[in-house]
Amino acid sequence: MSKRTGLYPGTFDPITNGHLDIITRAVKLVDHLVIGVAINESKGPLFPLDERVELVRHEVAPIAKASGVTITVEPFDILLMHFVEKIGAQMIIRGLRAVSDFEYEFQMVGMNMLLNREIEMVFLMAGAKHQAIASRLVKEIASLGGDISYFTSPHVAERVREKFAARGVKFVPRTDKVVALKQDKTKPKS
Repeated sequence: MSKRTGLYPGTFDPITNGHLDIITRAVKLVDHLVIGVAINESKGPLFPLDERVELVRHEVAPIAKASGVTITVEPFDILLMHFVEKIGAQMIIRGLRAVSDFEYEFQMVGMNMLLNREIEMVFLMAGAKHQAIASRLVKEIASLGGDISYFTSPHVAERVREKFAARGVKFVPRTDKVVALKQDKTKPKS
């Protein structure tokens, strides 16, 4: 039986709990998973490529160990289908959060099928608690001093905070208390 290799591509800027959810589920489908970290300078990444690769490697190491699946992390700056062929993968794994993701991915499948009909596209729905998580939103929350610990690992959250603190962002200390807002019991003016 041949070795099943899958590619999970993305910019991972930063890698989130949503990404890790997809990776944890993807290793059940393959013998070797390549996490392809795209350069994609047009997105204006927070982390340079080498730091994103390092962060992804750090985050996926426990998944590889627990699953027994080989996971490698490789940067790429070529056409996705060329990268798939270069690494010898049989499938591209993508996560879907919402209908808008599906519409974009549907177009990509059509284009990719024209480039190489031998490569399968596999879509995994994000788990319910991860459907709202997007790297772009994580960065936006952090850029305004918000707590991103629900959306990323503690290690990634700290690295993101360091990046924004260097830009002068002040973070609100985290408290695990829920504060009830007082209701205004005054009568509305007529």
